[in-house]
Amino acid sequence: MKERLTDGLYGLGWSAVRTLPEPAARALGRGIADAAWRQRGKGVRRLEANLARVRPGLDEAGLRELSRAGMRSYLRYWMESFRLPAWSKDRIRGGFDPRDVHYLTGGLAAGGGVILALPHMGNYDLAGAWVTTKLETPFTTVAERLKPETLYDRFVAYREGLGMEVLPHTGGSAFGTLARRLRAGGLVCLVADRDLSANGVEVEFFGEKTRMPAGPAILAQQTGALLLPVTLWYDDSPVMQGRVHPPVDVPATGDRPYRTAVMTQALADAYASGIAEHPEDWHMLQRLWLADLPPRPPAQGAAGAAEGSGTEKV
Repeated sequence: MKERLTDGLYGLGWSAVRTLPEPAARALGRGIADAAWRQRGKGVRRLEANLARVRPGLDEAGLRELSRAGMRSYLRYWMESFRLPAWSKDRIRGGFDPRDVHYLTGGLAAGGGVILALPHMGNYDLAGAWVTTKLETPFTTVAERLKPETLYDRFVAYREGLGMEVLPHTGGSAFGTLARRLRAGGLVCLVADRDLSANGVEVEFFGEKTRMPAGPAILAQQTGALLLPVTLWYDDSPVMQGRVHPPVDVPATGDRPYRTAVMTQALADAYASGIAEHPEDWHMLQRLWLADLPPRPPAQGAAGAAEGSGTEKV
């Protein structure tokens, strides 16, 4: 019953919100965000705990204000995502203004494949739609299987409608498909700041240990693809901002675990630089740092590495 209700609510959002004028949709999102923030439920409390690591000098009042801005940003993401299928191509092209796109376009022109790896910032669906519309470049991504299955199917159909190939996170087959796409010179986009497997790489992130997916670094090593971190954020305009960071190089020495660790730490550092500048646009409402997580079993080999390729939590 709960799963059917969840699916029904998402369906209502997609059908109703997309018909609203844009100012009305924004006002609705802000109202929902403020109501959720005032209730200070589990997600808001976790967001505040995470933001306290990013801005350790904030007092309680400052942290509360930051979490309110964070909830407003999070609901802006949802309002935009509900409305994206109804946006014109011109609206999508004008809705995102990334910096240093030459790293991406140059990598694609070189023909060796490109991996874009990003944290849960801004609206990665809008960024993806911009890539398929403005750059006219299809890409492959990975999504966590959601319950109910009908909700997962909604998200897959939605993203495929925006020009994305979506692979399920579980099952171990996604990694091989991603590698084939990259060897063919294609583009792969992975949301990769939260490890959903037992096989993530331990990194230092805002002064504490966490794990992030090994997949982006392993894919780059195995296929020769260019690995580019990306961060996204909002300003006061209707246009989302973003940055394509310089490539993460494969170390010239060391075994694969060492190279993977170095590259994943470089991704974490790039994410941290963007999050530190725009913490309100980092939508991390789940536990992340090892100090907050229960112990996990040791890694289980190649299948686990495939499941750690990087995914998004919707």
